[in-house]
Amino acid sequence: MKQIRKFDESIGGRFQRNGKRWLRWGTRLLGMAKLVSMVGIPLGGSASVLGQSFGPELHNTLMPASGGMGGVSIARPQDLTSALNANPASLTQFRGTQFSFAGGWAEATFNMSQASNIPIVGQNPLIQPYSAKSTAPGTPAGNIGVTQDLDELGLPATIGVGFVTSAGAFSDYRHVPQSGGTNAGLAIFSMPVGVGVDLTDRLTLGSSLALGIAFLDGPFVGAGGMTPDYAIRGTVGANYLLTDATTVGGYYQTAQSYTFDNAFLLNPGVGQTSIDVNMDLPQNIGVGFANRAMMDGRLLVGIDLVYKLWDDADLFGAIYDNQWVVQTGVQLTRDRLRYRAGYVWAENPMDPTPGNNLGGAIQPGDLAAVRYSQALLAVTSQHRLSFGLGMVDVLPGIDMDVMAGGMFRDSEQLGNFTTTSIESYWIGAGLTWRFGRGGYGSCLDQSTPDHWSVGS
Repeated sequence: MKQIRKFDESIGGRFQRNGKRWLRWGTRLLGMAKLVSMVGIPLGGSASVLGQSFGPELHNTLMPASGGMGGVSIARPQDLTSALNANPASLTQFRGTQFSFAGGWAEATFNMSQASNIPIVGQNPLIQPYSAKSTAPGTPAGNIGVTQDLDELGLPATIGVGFVTSAGAFSDYRHVPQSGGTNAGLAIFSMPVGVGVDLTDRLTLGSSLALGIAFLDGPFVGAGGMTPDYAIRGTVGANYLLTDATTVGGYYQTAQSYTFDNAFLLNPGVGQTSIDVNMDLPQNIGVGFANRAMMDGRLLVGIDLVYKLWDDADLFGAIYDNQWVVQTGVQLTRDRLRYRAGYVWAENPMDPTPGNNLGGAIQPGDLAAVRYSQALLAVTSQHRLSFGLGMVDVLPGIDMDVMAGGMFRDSEQLGNFTTTSIESYWIGAGLTWRFGRGGYGSCLDQSTPDHWSVGS
């Protein structure tokens, strides 16, 4: 872990010295991603809207094709942005020149009940008992990517670049006076650059480097403003073709460490104290399996297993335990159509003994305050379903994918005084332009088309 942090810090230092241009560009492009604060308690809330996420991370559940298969995408991704965002070794499965433009919408119903004052003791509590539904609206998500194989240069490789929505949501209880103005938010966008290389006919390796741009508003009403930061995240992956019909793959992803300088102030004015907030997206380890042996190769079955190391992540380490995620999906090909379905099981990550130090900010109050903050991050539902449909050549050389999904309602009791419930749905669509120069990749075959031919 120390070596990983040194790697992140060394590269991050170069970006820090030369990164003002990046920040100006990112602020202009994403300035509408306004994030608001909650009274009195440090936060990092994304649970209220992106309810299909795993903590704040999406793991391809909003991608146009993979999203219809529960986000399955490690061994044989069905859209190029999923390869860029997960296992870069899979990039070699996308031949020729391909460009994808996709978007999604996620909306959750997030309810919270608070049965005590915070702090419990004292004449002027920050929070009083209440029960209400968050009024935060749904959140749009955009995912754009382009890949190019290097066959014309005699290189068995494919490169790609993208712009991906990693996380973004709101929870808002300001309409309830007893909440003390509670509202929370976080938005993270990623720009990955990756390369995959066919070492042999069966073995593929890949790596990617992603620049993440994050926005956090001050966690105290009247003492915060939008605070941006950026961080680097590296990923290495591999795919192996076990048989002509079976592919296995895996990847390791480093933590992505953000520091929001002077994110909020205590006692604004003379003698004020500014506090930095440290936040990490966790290390991830993923393993995937894909098989298309059934129904003459027309049925693709995929399973992804992801392990998230929350315990080592700043801020989230005080809220979550390490977490297992199982993503399963199928795709049936009939002529030009791709019928998709997926099921996801996600282990409830809530830590039964949360800490009061959220990224270097010590929460005021008592254990009730700790549980209240944890509730704002309570993505607790373990079961999600998704469906999708793809059409090849909806226009010549252009494929279209649509998907939708939902997360079953789940409630969670956090301590003696705080209860949450959450359910959500999401939809998405995308177009992919394919300009191919040859056959299908050895790891892909018929799973994803890469060229258009009349009468197909």
